[in-house]
Amino acid sequence: MNHLALIEKTQLLIAAGDIVGAEGALVELADAEGDAALMVVLAQLPPKDILAVIREYDNSKESVVNLLVTPEQFARAVVIEKQYKDLTRTHLRGMVNSIIFREDADPLEFLNAIGDLEGGSEALADYFTEKWDRIEAFAFHGSFDAMKDTGELLSKAELQARAYEKPTLEQDEIADHDWMELAWLLRYEIPDLFIEMLTVLRAKARAHDAGLDEEEGDDTEEDDGKVETGDTDRGKATPVARDSDEESAI
Repeated sequence: MNHLALIEKTQLLIAAGDIVGAEGALVELADAEGDAALMVVLAQLPPKDILAVIREYDNSKESVVNLLVTPEQFARAVVIEKQYKDLTRTHLRGMVNSIIFREDADPLEFLNAIGDLEGGSEALADYFTEKWDRIEAFAFHGSFDAMKDTGELLSKAELQARAYEKPTLEQDEIADHDWMELAWLLRYEIPDLFIEMLTVLRAKARAHDAGLDEEEGDDTEEDDGKVETGDTDRGKATPVARDSDEESAI
């Protein structure tokens, strides 16, 4: 099969909104020539097109694309997912869970790849948007039981001081391949990224409470010193690659 012709066909199908057809074309390649051939093609597709396919996850069946996408490819797709403006985050959470927790994957490789890109901590904050109070409780006392809202938040220094505490919950107690396990991995395995994500999540929560939309909220000035990202964004050094027509499939 001519790989360049397949890439062009896949991109045309995605641009036309036929995501099922695009995934089908990629599956046909894997069936005909093997997983290695599909991985070669995936490496040549821009992040926006990989995203268009993997965000349409279906938990009732496995997708060969989701099974083969690499941590770096996945990370570059995740950081541009916000362009779909899906306020429910359903697609984001679905594709993150289905890929990071796939059977052969090391979740930490995927999380580190996301954290190393500009916008990675924001994408993770978006993933946890609906669980802000539970994540704050987890940061505070290591449990997901919601706390009484006293307005008290751990400062960044306090979060860093607690970064290497012994877990209150063991991973196998919350191994749900969902947001609790993801939060556990971040806090106890990649604490710097957990703190960075929580910093962004707090800013988003404040913006929501103030009635601002997300774009306004991202620029909200921190006034208490507790949510300042400073120079901690690991992604500053490795911005995500963007194509000039990145929005065409979004």
